[in-house]
Amino acid sequence: MTRRRVSAATLVALALVLLVLSGAGPAQAASYRYWSFWERDGGGPAWTYATQGPSTTRPSDGEVQGFRFAVSEDSKDSARPRRAPDFASLCARTPAREGHKRVGLVIDFGTAADAPSGETPPAPRTACARVPEDATAADALAAVAKPLRYDTNALLCGIAGYPEKGCGEPVSDTGAGAPPGDAGTEAPKVPGAPGEEGPSLGLFAGVGVVALLGAAAVWQARRRRG
Repeated sequence: MTRRRVSAATLVALALVLLVLSGAGPAQAASYRYWSFWERDGGGPAWTYATQGPSTTRPSDGEVQGFRFAVSEDSKDSARPRRAPDFASLCARTPAREGHKRVGLVIDFGTAADAPSGETPPAPRTACARVPEDATAADALAAVAKPLRYDTNALLCGIAGYPEKGCGEPVSDTGAGAPPGDAGTEAPKVPGAPGEEGPSLGLFAGVGVVALLGAAAVWQARRRRG
């Protein structure tokens, strides 16, 4: 009798261990190589991730905006521009003009570690764009850093010709996935993205746990009737 009780307890314990293990390994997140879009926090020294893309953001006269090329998963770990000059220093030599606005820009091409294979990032640059009053951040960028390159989804792919190719592609061994949306936004996962390619090992382990628990319950029920 004691031996049977130990066997049932062992079976249940094994099932519980498998249940824990099946949920212990979260899906690996993909990282992407792309241009991120930043704004100065109230004109202060800190950069904040933009809530809109440059094609829809309409900065006011005197604002400073930044672009940084890097590899990251999302806005939480995205690399900020490494320079944070103020508007006065950026636009000191660009006089105001009626019907126009001035926007300070910081363009950080990133590091060699983030560069696509075979390409070398240019040195970071700053500029002051004088553009019409209704211009977007993308218009301001185009005024000082052509050529710009976009994909069919309006994702900013290249600034001043860098990089020459690629656009929000996954890097390393993280697998294919959905690239971020327009710079300053993030696109949701889509079918085929990491973790959405079909049943995982955790699912099969979970099925095994259910089977083991069911077997334990049946065995104990029969033992009680006996």
